[in-house]
Amino acid sequence: MKMPASPQTGLTMRGIGMIEVLVTLLVVSVGFLSMAGLQTVAKRSNFDAVQRTTAVILTQDILEKMRANPLSLEEYLTGDDGLGGGTLTEPTQGCTSAERCNTAQLAAYDQWLWEQSIDGATETRMLDGATTETGGLSDPTGCVSGPAAGGAGIYTVTIVWRGLSELTNISDNECGADSGNYGDDDEFRRILEIQVYIAS
Repeated sequence: MKMPASPQTGLTMRGIGMIEVLVTLLVVSVGFLSMAGLQTVAKRSNFDAVQRTTAVILTQDILEKMRANPLSLEEYLTGDDGLGGGTLTEPTQGCTSAERCNTAQLAAYDQWLWEQSIDGATETRMLDGATTETGGLSDPTGCVSGPAAGGAGIYTVTIVWRGLSELTNISDNECGADSGNYGDDDEFRRILEIQVYIAS
């Protein structure tokens, strides 16, 4: 914007016009909106990463328990319906240091404890006098498969949870499939599957 010359100095004065201010505001607004969108994507990616990391830790947990109890490996098998959502009740035999148990009782206790960890029941917080579960996975299902009679062989541990975005489901793993927890076509189903050989 050009102003007429000043009578005292004879110089032309220049200033910022309304159009320049509006263009600047538009550019800054687009930048801020892009940053807000990037923040949303970052939070979603962080959530998925935390869920996957939790699933890896929980998978390793049950595998170590199975390796430590090789005489009752068949007791850990769950089938495709799997565990999750509080399907198991706490065994009467706690298998703690104060209570001794046999290998089958230990397997039942390990499964119950694993389901509690998957569901997040082992991590809680108090809010307004109420206990809330804060750990675990979103709508989890945990499955263990292997030789039907137990003993040495290849065992597969699968953990399934609900993701935030839709994906094409290309896995032939049936753990948690068609449960309704992961969308009509399991498009929100996330799968972590680990196969290991366990000696008896």
